[in-house]
Amino acid sequence: MIIRSLFVSGLLFVFTCLGVNAQSIHFSQYYNAPTLITPANTGMMPDNDFRIGLNYRNQWSALPVPYNTFSGWGDFKIGGNKDNDHNNWLGLGLSLYNDKSGDGRLSLMQFQGNIAYHLQLSNTFMVSLGMSAATVSRSVNYDLLTFDNQWDGFAFNTNLPNSEQVGILRTSYYTVGAGANFSWFPSENVFVKLGGGAVNINRPIESFYDNGINEVGLRPAASLDVLLRTGPVLIVNPSMYYTTQNGATEIVTGSQFRTILSSSSLGATPIELILGLYYRLTDAAIGTVGVQVGGVQFMASYDMTMSSLAPYNSSYGALEFSLIYQGVYGRNKQNLKRSYTCPRFN
Repeated sequence: MIIRSLFVSGLLFVFTCLGVNAQSIHFSQYYNAPTLITPANTGMMPDNDFRIGLNYRNQWSALPVPYNTFSGWGDFKIGGNKDNDHNNWLGLGLSLYNDKSGDGRLSLMQFQGNIAYHLQLSNTFMVSLGMSAATVSRSVNYDLLTFDNQWDGFAFNTNLPNSEQVGILRTSYYTVGAGANFSWFPSENVFVKLGGGAVNINRPIESFYDNGINEVGLRPAASLDVLLRTGPVLIVNPSMYYTTQNGATEIVTGSQFRTILSSSSLGATPIELILGLYYRLTDAAIGTVGVQVGGVQFMASYDMTMSSLAPYNSSYGALEFSLIYQGVYGRNKQNLKRSYTCPRFN
């Protein structure tokens, strides 16, 4: 336990001194954090006019330095809903991200604005272009950290001088991002979307020291999402997600399976049961379960660590929850759905 504490404390100290992002914001349920992948996903909801989402992730709670990540976001449409084959609209949105970790409460707070334009080029093809701008602030409390020169041979003595900084250190910067989506919907039962984007295009500088220079790395991301209605009550949704930053790469692939328990065509509130299985390459297996009732969707996922970290966290990686509400601006939903050539699955 002492060796583990020394290792983790030392690692956190290195991250802090170098001004490096200990962990970029990420969720195993990447498909439920659409604007984190690309701002082109802003307002990308053919059957609805607005949506509001919450995400929460608790990671590495079995270790001394757990991560707690929260996201709240919302977006809405302007325009669209035309009774013709070429239906274009504007999407606007806001996102809030918060991440805290470790004894020093290393934290990130990010406020982000998103905008996208969705252009339907034909009955089967749509292009979406998006941009984002964000302000980011980070902080760490040195008074809560312990260092090697505070080890008295038996325990860490916080009354001993640490020969480092004192109090709470803060830094902030601005960042911009951009992205695009390409959507293909050849029939009512098939929908394919290939999208991607990048943040930190302006290469902002981040440091807890006045003379420190740390350039925040460009973080590109891409995703492939496929919706297949394979029968009257079954929807298969395979997908893949990729992102990289400063030499670290994350690749997640898997699929959801949605079973329609009741359909709106029967006059009842539509209900879907959601099951999913994903794999983060060389890192973790991810199980997902959820339910959607009308416009409300709740999902929970569990990461089982499969990397070399597994012996230290008993294979427990992360527990994650998401809640999304979608709706329309008071119009009859059935009439709204008929104005689109994109596929519907409820």
